[in-house]
Amino acid sequence: MSAAMGPQAPLYLILLFLLIAVLLTRRAPVFKTLLTMGTWGAIIALLVIVAGQRERFDPYLGRFGRILNLDGQEVVGKEVRIRISPDGHFWARARIGGVQRRMLIDSGATVTALSTDTAAAAGLEVQDSVVPIVLNTANGQVTAQTSTIGELRLGDITARDLAVVVSPAFGDTDVLGMNFLSRLKSWRVEDGVLVLVPHHPQDAV
Repeated sequence: MSAAMGPQAPLYLILLFLLIAVLLTRRAPVFKTLLTMGTWGAIIALLVIVAGQRERFDPYLGRFGRILNLDGQEVVGKEVRIRISPDGHFWARARIGGVQRRMLIDSGATVTALSTDTAAAAGLEVQDSVVPIVLNTANGQVTAQTSTIGELRLGDITARDLAVVVSPAFGDTDVLGMNFLSRLKSWRVEDGVLVLVPHHPQDAV
């Protein structure tokens, strides 16, 4: 049943539990205490589910999720491990200069791409390329400018002088592409977890 329902399966199971508990309470008052305990457990579980899918909600829930370590990113030994998001993608917390951003990791993207807001916030110098850059996206072809990130930090990974493209057509989405992944010692996906292994691990951020 969980496979058919997808990432919403825990929510449906919680609602089913509450329905069964209410029916049992009507038949035997002794279940009232159990219902109270179960209700509080269900409320806590719902909060965890909402925080885990915080990208669809208010950004303040993102802070709550980070406190509970629900963002799915952690450094284990010399590896950065990122759990798959409910939307089916891998999202990383990366720091560009002094700016922290949530970035989509996309092995299908040749180059790292930044929104104009992120580029401006990080103080990047954006310029037109000698040869116009035209990218194929899900929304068609878009033109982009170029820039270079002096230092990008992701867990214990540091990437310096990383070439990027910048365009307002990217909206508010920032993408880590293959020119970032190719700098790693290795990367792989196992059991819904993206594992990034750097050549020279740094102190985690």
